[in-house]
Amino acid sequence: MQWMELIQIRSTDSNRKLLESKLQRLVGEVCRARNKEAITAYSRLWIETDFCIRILHESKELETSGSRLGLRLAVALKEYGLVDYSIWREMSSK
Repeated sequence: MQWMELIQIRSTDSNRKLLESKLQRLVGEVCRARNKEAITAYSRLWIETDFCIRILHESKELETSGSRLGLRLAVALKEYGLVDYSIWREMSSK
C-alpha cells in the first residue's frame, strides 16, 4: 500500500529564500540517509511563499499518526511560517 505525508508551509516573503534553501538541504540529507521514503520538495506556482514537502511511503501498514520523519519536519518548519501537515492513503481500485 502506498501512503504519503504532505507538509505545506506558507512563509513570509522575508524568510522565503532561507526556507527554500533549508528545504533543499533537508530533502538532500534525507535522500542520502534513507532509501525507504521518497521525499520531494515543491514550490507553488504564482505564490512564491508557499512550499510543500511530499513523503511517499510503500508499506504494508499505514502509520495513522504519521512517520517520525514527517512529524519532525512539520515541527521543525513551524519557525518559518504556517504549517499544514496531513496524511493521505492510496485509494484501492476494487
